[in-house]
This record gives sequence, C-alpha cells and structure tokens, in this order.
Amino acid sequence: MAAALVIVLLPATARAATLCGGEQGGSPSAHGDIDVVILGDSNTSIGGDACDRPAGWNKWFRDRFAPATCRSYARSGATWTNTPRTVRDVEQDTTVLADNNVVYNQVARLAEAVAAGSQPQPELILIAAGTNDAWFAAERPQALSMAAAEAFAADSCFITSRPVGSVVTLAESVRYCCELLMERFPGAQIALITPPQTTMAAPGRIDSVGDIIEECGRRMSLAVLRLDHQGAIYATAERLRRHNTYDGTHTSEACARRHGFLVAAWLTSVLQF
Repeated sequence: MAAALVIVLLPATARAATLCGGEQGGSPSAHGDIDVVILGDSNTSIGGDACDRPAGWNKWFRDRFAPATCRSYARSGATWTNTPRTVRDVEQDTTVLADNNVVYNQVARLAEAVAAGSQPQPELILIAAGTNDAWFAAERPQALSMAAAEAFAADSCFITSRPVGSVVTLAESVRYCCELLMERFPGAQIALITPPQTTMAAPGRIDSVGDIIEECGRRMSLAVLRLDHQGAIYATAERLRRHNTYDGTHTSEACARRHGFLVAAWLTSVLQF
C-alpha cells in the first residue's frame, strides 16, 4: 500500500551537538524556538512519529532544521481525499487505504493532542501527501474531478461547517483541512509538499495532483514545494532500475536525506521565523 506522512524530540541543545552538515557541508540552521508538526502519508510515516528513522525524509529535515520539537501524525495509506463514508476517527491506526485514513483525521488527532497537553502548540505545520490520491484512482474516483478554481469559486468564507463526507474531491479536501488548521491554530504557518514521482501511479496523475495542491496553496497564500518537480525520484529511471526508491515509491535512505535537507532549505528561504 502506498505510503504517503511527528513526536516529542530531544531538546534543541542536545540535538545541536549531533547534527551533521549538509551534502555540501556547512552548519544547519537552528530553529530551536519552533514546534513543528508533520502530516502526510507513508514517505513521511516511515520516518516514525518521532521523526527519528533514517528511511523517512522527516528525520533528516528534523536534523537540519533543528526545531524545538518535531512530531509526525502521518500514516501509510493516507489520502487527502475523503470519501462519502469518511467520519471523524482519532482511534484508527491502519497502514492501508481506508475511508478514515485521511489527512482530515490527522488534523483531528493533532487538535486533540494539543488540547490534552501532549503536543505543543505548533508554529509550523507541514503536510506532505497526495501519492495515494494519484495511485488509487478506483478507490478515490472523484479525487481529480474538480479543479482548484472550482473548489474556491462558491464560498467566500471557510467551508469547515460542511460534513467531512461531503468533501470528496482532492481540491476541496485540501482546502477543508487547511481551513480547519487555520481555525484551530491561527498563529501557525502551514506549508504544503506535493508527492514525489512514483512508478505506481498512471502517467500524469502525480503531476495533476501536484497542480491541484499547488493552486489550492496559492489561493490560501500557503507555501508549496513541488517535490514531484524538485525531488530526487524520477519515475522513468526507477522503472528501469531502483535508484532512489526501494519499490518505485518509497525513498531509499540516501533519497530521504536529500529530500529532508531540501525541505529544510526551502522552508528556511520562504518562511519567516
């Protein structure tokens, strides 16, 4: 099942002593007063909830960005796109595609954890998902049926009062989840990361997913990183021989490191902290 995307870490002072330099050397940029949360699918979840497993990009991002805390709520098999059967469910912990294995429920778990005091209030929320929306077209048949412009055309205010089961396109789901985060965490910066290339999705679908996420981000004034354009995975090359994935979708450790450092450098350049 496709993967698509954090945890109380060591204090910033303890981490600083063990941080490695980048691929071109140099010191990491420390952001020791920022609490970071990451949502997403398996290419994030393989880094662990504590962002400490080298198979996932979030481990390398954490090392380079050096936040105060960095916790992942990502789950393998998660989609942005909801289904008519999706409901709020903070208990399910599956690693496969499911009606309730969606970013919406990662948002719900995050909100509950902050309310309970087990998760610091985040200053930065990253969402890296979309692989499964592209891969499992039969299970998410309406995912690409609405352009971002249409998803933002009808409502001049937030759409968060709608039942989640009525939000069944990718564009509306991205808007819905981001607006929920804006309501619950108005002081947090939100950044979106499009899915990397994969051999498992039909040609063009990853690009279409990325286009929708990017346009939704633009309409909400959110930073967006096109990992399908700037990442280290090239689907054509992976079909011939595994270079940066072990299965055509999930990153090798070397690729995860490159992606994690890329995300850290990108965020440092585009966000204000």
